[in-house]
Amino acid sequence: MSTVAYITARGLFGRRRALLLLPLPVLLIGLALLCRGYDVNPSDWATPVLVGLGLAVMLPVTALIVGTGVLGSEVDDGTIVHILTKPLPRRDIILPKLAVAVVVTAVTSAVPLFIGGMLASSARLGLGLAVGAAVGACAYSALFLLLSLLTRRPVLVGLVYILVWEGLLGRWVSGTKVLSIEQYVITIADRIAPHVLATRVSLPVAVVMAAVFVIGSTVFAVDRLRSFRMAGETS
Repeated sequence: MSTVAYITARGLFGRRRALLLLPLPVLLIGLALLCRGYDVNPSDWATPVLVGLGLAVMLPVTALIVGTGVLGSEVDDGTIVHILTKPLPRRDIILPKLAVAVVVTAVTSAVPLFIGGMLASSARLGLGLAVGAAVGACAYSALFLLLSLLTRRPVLVGLVYILVWEGLLGRWVSGTKVLSIEQYVITIADRIAPHVLATRVSLPVAVVMAAVFVIGSTVFAVDRLRSFRMAGETS
């Protein structure tokens, strides 16, 4: 498993795709520093920057870039064939790749959110945002890795989920909130730093559904990889 994880990490950071991870975290920290430097009231900028940019855009987009990249490119260019020839259980391929995606997404998102939370309010808010981002990294990464095995357009499908389901329906249609990873992240962050963020689902729902996304997507991804033939097609 460690070999697969090493190869995955090396391949991920060896592509230009890794450069796409930098602009949003830099933008978030820059905006937070700018607002703090000009003494803008945190109540005026914390939610738009930390939630609107950080949790609603930076976290899922980072997970989308990384989650679809750890395996999707190998499916597209056919190198998945070489992986499938190895005498490895399919879970020993999926799990290390998922672990790499989770770690990279969590670090890339949690660090700027922690800094932004500290600048806006306190270390407690920063910690809440960082923990929420880590949970979100697990759920988003598992979902987007699965999408890379289900469709040849995982980025497009992922963007539809982020922009339409979470960004539009998840905010205005009450029944869709229970299937919104963004809402789980906000709820978990608010539990650590109460009365700062507006939550729309309960903590038990957030925890259980986040686990469902992680476990369900991972199990489905392992099963999906088993269906790949040597030519890279599914049976």
